[in-house]
Amino acid sequence: MDVLQAIVLGIVQGLTEFLPISSSGHLRVVPAFFGWEDPGAAFTAVTQIGTMLAVLVYFRSDLWRIATTWFGSLRDPALRSDIDARVGWYILLGTLPISVVGLAFSAQIESGARDLYLIGSALILFSFVMLAAERFATREREIETLTLRDGIVIGCAQAIALIPGVSRSGATISAGLFLGLARPAAARYSFLLSIPAVVLSGVFELRNIGEGGSAGAGATLIATVLAFAAGYASIAFLLKFLVDHTISVFVAYRIVLGLLVLVLAGTGIIA
Repeated sequence: MDVLQAIVLGIVQGLTEFLPISSSGHLRVVPAFFGWEDPGAAFTAVTQIGTMLAVLVYFRSDLWRIATTWFGSLRDPALRSDIDARVGWYILLGTLPISVVGLAFSAQIESGARDLYLIGSALILFSFVMLAAERFATREREIETLTLRDGIVIGCAQAIALIPGVSRSGATISAGLFLGLARPAAARYSFLLSIPAVVLSGVFELRNIGEGGSAGAGATLIATVLAFAAGYASIAFLLKFLVDHTISVFVAYRIVLGLLVLVLAGTGIIA
């Protein structure tokens, strides 16, 4: 991978990680469109650390409050009913499904799950789940109303996003909408929930950087830095956008891209 490819893919990772259009799918599809080599699952996972740093910076006040309250609740029972302490537990518990599934199917995720037909199909099929979430959502709840059931359901939805093309934010935001959360609240919790899973995934995949023809350490570092900058901008945009808009525009984009991927892959133009 050369510097130009690292720059392009770093920006793609940052822009698509938080938009409900699948960053892992884009990091497989974009190189295919340009005739570049697949950068590999390790590259995808590690560059996600850049976007997670964007979350840490953007939500630094929220995260500090959640962390301090959660740790405090371990000593002081009076704090255990506080929403910040509860959100801390929900994030931890919500990370378990994706951790278990990720470890159980790591081989498939790193190889077979990067199939273009699978990605194109997932982009299209999960779009209808997102449409249903918009259609049936009441959007009456804020993060303060989250329950243990909500945390587990959204955590399980996050595990589905291990399939490239589904989208981590698309799955968790949709789950939040089905549970009655307002769009900005669903997106905010989605971003917070993603931190442990993506950091663990990135650290786990560090061992594979540069192996088997995947992107090397230098290119991965460049892409990760750019992913941080683009990711920060993406978070700010989506939270503001969802105040007054639906996720339907992302659904339309996913369907068009999915169809394009299936046609081009089927005709042998991309591979």
